[in-house]
Amino acid sequence: MTTPEQATEDAGGAGQDTGPGAVFDLGRLLADRSGERYELHARHLNHQLPRMLHTIGFDKVYDRAEGAYFWDTEGNDYLDMLAGFGVMGVGRHHPVVRKALHDVLDASLADLTRFDCQPLPGLLAERLLEHSPHLDRVFFGNSGAEAVETALKFARYATGRPRILYCSHAFHGLTTGALSVNGEGGFRDGFAPLLPDTAVQLGDLDALERELKRGDVAALVVEPIQGKGVHESPPGYLKAAQELLHRHKALLIADEVQTGLGRTGDFYAYQYEEGVEPDLVCVAKALSGGYVPVGATLGKDWIFKKVYSSMDRVLVHSASFGSNAQAMAAGLAVLAVLADEQLVANARATGDLLRSRLAALTDRYELLHEVRGRGLMIGIEFGRPKSLKLRSRWTVLQAARKGLFAQMVVVPLLQKHRILTQVSGDHLEVIKLIPPLTIGEREVDRFVAAFTAVMDDAHSGGGLMWDFGRTLMKQAVATR
Repeated sequence: MTTPEQATEDAGGAGQDTGPGAVFDLGRLLADRSGERYELHARHLNHQLPRMLHTIGFDKVYDRAEGAYFWDTEGNDYLDMLAGFGVMGVGRHHPVVRKALHDVLDASLADLTRFDCQPLPGLLAERLLEHSPHLDRVFFGNSGAEAVETALKFARYATGRPRILYCSHAFHGLTTGALSVNGEGGFRDGFAPLLPDTAVQLGDLDALERELKRGDVAALVVEPIQGKGVHESPPGYLKAAQELLHRHKALLIADEVQTGLGRTGDFYAYQYEEGVEPDLVCVAKALSGGYVPVGATLGKDWIFKKVYSSMDRVLVHSASFGSNAQAMAAGLAVLAVLADEQLVANARATGDLLRSRLAALTDRYELLHEVRGRGLMIGIEFGRPKSLKLRSRWTVLQAARKGLFAQMVVVPLLQKHRILTQVSGDHLEVIKLIPPLTIGEREVDRFVAAFTAVMDDAHSGGGLMWDFGRTLMKQAVATR
């Protein structure tokens, strides 16, 4: 029998092997091969990603990152107004999260034995539930999509009903179950059959009630603020929807994967509306600290007890890497940072400042249609201008492909002003801003100054912006 001491000695002896390839050196590997990053992706991964990045001029080489900034190999800084699609809620490489991960690795915990109860998952669940007083239990998975999948499974089992309602233009993930409640046709095309589902318009209570009367609805899953286009649920809608659902013995699922953990100026976006108490809540993204993928599905006690109704069903829903120590440590550190640095309040105050300064530009620029959102989740929508010259150019762009003008704004923000943003969805003339919750007035000033310069260029009727628009139009026509 091998003793623990012998196992350690054997492992140490193996580590002494100095033969070719015996020692892994990550730093050297990156130094030797990082220059091949785009070629490696084109050869071995999604080949369309580098092609797209080359086309729009986003094929940068970023060397390092911290907080709300990247730096390229020449030392130029870039302001991150995208936060990895919301993952970097507390900024990149936050020292508290880094230390927590170093500490948990150094602790050499007996992690993922599968047949014990480690303390970290219980502690993180306890902290999350402190922000969710009407919820009782947590399931930890690995992503936002998995959190949604869990909610769909639990809702269907708890109610004994098959059908899930979702809102048009919603985005809840790209795995098969989550895709079934995805309101964007481009993502769904070619992947049928999916789960029984029905789309209703966000805010349409009559449509919701018509579907509920059929008696087969398990739940409505809804983003309090839709990521695609940054559309808020109308005032009072979530509370009224909740009452309708419960009257018909169906559940309300709040997808807070992007909006949760302070993004909108409340810990959860649904908390903006008094009296809303979802039966299930999905979180992920920012909970990771930007390091270790983690998703969480929070729910009411009776739902969990129905799913896990006996010892025979103890593993009826599980995840191989769920509740791993590194993810739990990152989540605990993130919640500590949110509290210690008052980032939820900062998101509200800084978001109000940024949104108000951008909204003040709508009278100045006829191409700027609306600025909306809450906290640090802001949508900037462009629309048809009034002047004949601009209107004719707008019409040509729209004929080639809707969404090109927003892309024309995103590109110079990066190329000329070193600010990373995103178009909020396919065929949308909306830019979405979801920066780290750590930004302040300095970053607001930088973004507003850059955006103003880009809008000045767009309204001048000439310049590089419209030249790039012609390139995008040729690309759009070529891909039809």
